[in-house]
Amino acid sequence: MSAVQEISRATCDPVMPRDRAWFCLRSQQKHEHLAARQLALIEEVEVFNPRIRFLRSTRHGPVWITESLFPNYLFARFDWKQCLARVHYAPGVKHIVHFGVKWPTVPDEDIAELQASLGAEEVHVIPRDLEPGESVQISGGMFHGLQAVVTRVMTGSERVGVLMDFLGRQTMVEVSLHTVVRENARAYK
Repeated sequence: MSAVQEISRATCDPVMPRDRAWFCLRSQQKHEHLAARQLALIEEVEVFNPRIRFLRSTRHGPVWITESLFPNYLFARFDWKQCLARVHYAPGVKHIVHFGVKWPTVPDEDIAELQASLGAEEVHVIPRDLEPGESVQISGGMFHGLQAVVTRVMTGSERVGVLMDFLGRQTMVEVSLHTVVRENARAYK
């Protein structure tokens, strides 16, 4: 049964969404941005694809990464009576989240709050600022992958003092601020 037939069959269900509402869409793997771009081309559809930008450690050094805040999901506001099929079959969209014949919507206030917190770019940037005591990972170079603890930040020289276990003992070293990444941003293996 197609999505249009399913939702049409449920018109007498009291939980049906109002005419124009925010729906949660599941995208194809790692295609949130493509689905958002395609949906934005449909005049009657408003798209919201919240993203996050952070520094990730790689073998070649730290790299700024932008990913979906909700991996494989995005939001679209549309009139389901007019646009359901076009949204459902848009390139990059896997399906519109539903549970049988129930089509849940996301409250306008929740989307507005998310949009206000992310700004016009729809991107939340994790700041690079480091504080003494934070766990970091060295990214790139001969110390790549070693964990360390920040002991001091030298802002003028863009260097940071770290304490690391190296060759079986704790060693204090100064490294470039650009070669350390917070410990929670895992390296690619």
